[in-house]
Order: sequence, then C-alpha cells, then structure tokens
Amino acid sequence: MPQYVTELDVSVNVDEESQLRKNGFTNVPVDLNSGSGGNRIFLWYKTSDCPAISRIQFSFTEEMKTGLIKEGYHKVDKNLNAGTRGSPIYLWFYKGSTAYDVPIVELTVSTDAGNDAKKAQPLWERSACDLNRAAGGKWMYLWVKRESQTYICDITATAGSDGDAELFREGYIRVDEDTNRGAGGAYVFIWYRQTTDSQKAIKDLQVSTDKESIESYQQQLYEQVETNLNERTAGAPVYLWYKTTECSKDPIRMVTVILDPDAPQPYMKAGVRVVEKNLNENNSGVKEYLCFH
Repeated sequence: MPQYVTELDVSVNVDEESQLRKNGFTNVPVDLNSGSGGNRIFLWYKTSDCPAISRIQFSFTEEMKTGLIKEGYHKVDKNLNAGTRGSPIYLWFYKGSTAYDVPIVELTVSTDAGNDAKKAQPLWERSACDLNRAAGGKWMYLWVKRESQTYICDITATAGSDGDAELFREGYIRVDEDTNRGAGGAYVFIWYRQTTDSQKAIKDLQVSTDKESIESYQQQLYEQVETNLNERTAGAPVYLWYKTTECSKDPIRMVTVILDPDAPQPYMKAGVRVVEKNLNENNSGVKEYLCFH
C-alpha cells in the first residue's frame, strides 16, 4: 500500500521532541527558527496508508484563520515563531477528497535561496510562507511532494478574507504571502487549484504594472484576474494574467512568490520562470516577485 503523510505536529522544546518521537513521529531535520534566536522548533509527521493530508496552509493573522476554521482544517496549535519577535505562524492541514486533492507523500524545508531553488523539481511544490516571517532569521520554506504530478488549472486572488471559506471549499490552495506585504494596504493573496490532467493546465502567467502592459496582454488574449494585487495602497494597480492556450509552453506545475532578494538568480538558473515585475510596484512594501515552473 502507498504511504502518505497522514499526521503533522510541531515541537517547540526538547520535551515535546521526545514525546513525539515516542509516539512514532519523524521530524524534518531542520530547526524552523534557525538564525532567529527563538525556540528550537521542528515539524513532525507520520506516514501510513490511512487517508492522506492533501493541503497544508499557514496563518500569520487572525483573518487568515477564519476560512480555515469554517472549512474544518486542523490547526497545529504551536507558534512556529515561538521565542522570537516574528509574526505568530500556525500550520493547518486538511484531508481532502475533491478532484483537486492529491495526497502528500513527503516533506522538506529549504534554508537558503540556492537550496530553495534546487527543490523546484517534478512532483514538488513550495509554500510561500517564510517560516521565520518577520523574525530576522533565515528564509525558510516548506516543500511538499505529491503522489502524482499536478498542474495549475485555476488561479484567482482575494483582497480581505470574506471569500476564503468558499475558496477552500472549492479546492483552492492559498499562496500564503500577502502581495501587499509592508505596503499598508489590504491583505491580498493569490489562490490556485490543481489538476492531474495536463490538458487542463494554465500555460503562462504574467503581471501588469501599467496601462501599456494591460493593453499588451489584452491583445495577446491573456485572461485577467480581477483583484488588484496592490489593493488600497499608494502604488500602481498590479494585475495577474494567465493563458491556457499557449501551445509553445509547458503546463505550469507550481506557482509561488519570492521575497528573498537573493532568490531570483538561483530560481532562474534552476529553470523557474520569475516574472520580473515587483508586486509592490511604486509603494513602500517589500519587493515581491511571482514565479512559476
């Protein structure tokens, strides 16, 4: 029988590490607070042939929790930034059975830009939430491996959390980083759904930051995601565009955002497409780039 990731937990001290080990958990051997001076924190998991975890999300605001709670996601009630000044980060997981849910079979964590980029391999996908978010430590990201190859078939974006529960119910995964980070606007998130059918996949993504690029993508028959990724900021309107009919391009397997200033070059060297348009264009926010593979 195939072995799936079926349980997750987090330790924030040595006693909890010992207890989880006794209970049959295996840890991902990376301190999630590395470089931040906080508690030594590890992610733990169990594998079995029981129903698999198919979605993992993170929350770092109260609003991000609302939809997860409504849709029955299980919260691991341990702050991944314990002992630091960083945002309180919590991990949530879900065992879905929709057409958009594919079992997770393996986990790993990246600890620097080069290591992060090299993990962009078939079957693997990256969470966009920095596990040291605002804590001053290393850039750290969770990667999950699925049982079979998935492709991005739908993409959208939201400003605020009112529609989160509905999107989770419909099988969407939230890209857990605010495209307005540091800009003072609304919390804006990109969302996507997956399929195992490559014929249904999105083939290309682009970002517009001015009127000229909007007109260009319209002429090229790209479809626009309506939400402004710079919603309620002083910056220029920023929109996400996608295309499913670009025959010359491969189906997209992974989409994420990167903030580490050292990440674009290693990502491009690894064959990941980095859209070199700042999602926080003309505002005081953190530079962010959409990337996909």
